[in-house]
Amino acid sequence: MSSREGAMKADPAVADFVLSLDDFTDRSLRTRIAGIALSRGNLDAADDKPLPLIRIEGARGQAHALMAIRSRVRLRVTGSVGDYSLSHGSRCEIRVDGSGGHGIAECLEGGAIGILGDVGHGVGVGMRSGTLAVYGHAGDRVGAAMMAGELFVRGNVGADCGVGMRGGTMVVGGDAGPRLGEPRGTGMIFLRGRAESLAEGMVEVPLRKRDELRLGVLLINAEIRGLAKDFRRVISETAWRQEESKVTGEMRPNWR
Repeated sequence: MSSREGAMKADPAVADFVLSLDDFTDRSLRTRIAGIALSRGNLDAADDKPLPLIRIEGARGQAHALMAIRSRVRLRVTGSVGDYSLSHGSRCEIRVDGSGGHGIAECLEGGAIGILGDVGHGVGVGMRSGTLAVYGHAGDRVGAAMMAGELFVRGNVGADCGVGMRGGTMVVGGDAGPRLGEPRGTGMIFLRGRAESLAEGMVEVPLRKRDELRLGVLLINAEIRGLAKDFRRVISETAWRQEESKVTGEMRPNWR
């Protein structure tokens, strides 16, 4: 078993349903998945019933696959998905055994998505909630305009990651390209590798104890191996100076 395969637990369960992208239009597939959730009574998050497991076959890099899936189900996609797939979804749990194109999981509104392979540019753009984990590498603009939620990339990311990020948490297990971060938002970035450069107004600082504890839990939940202490925070210089003033009782001026 490769390290990448070991990053996401295998699901030994037998699928309750098997559907193929070849047999449905986008709309009819959403309707079929919603019907399965309805038939199983999985409509409310308070239900303790196990979510039905649906294996999705026929994934060969098609664009816009499995968009706007908002049913409480588990999907296991055998193959790779193309540009803008898995976007505008919520409430479902999705695992993709292959790779993804550009714009994956754009405007994610909830639920959990795990992608075993690499993805292109713009993964997780405009995320509003939920958890998105990429166990390979990602391109440029990861988490751009992100508002909330948790975004993990186990490998490397490209340029301008976190640009326009207003909130949420991004975890990068590898290296980052130029201009990492967004000084105008309240989002937090955890970086294990090295950044080619930070966005203007961003600084790289050690973890606080509470951040180390929080990140440790996040790594466990995302099934990503590693120790929280190996990461650093990338935050705005303004936020860092405010933190320091609370510790020392005096504001650190910015002399630049």
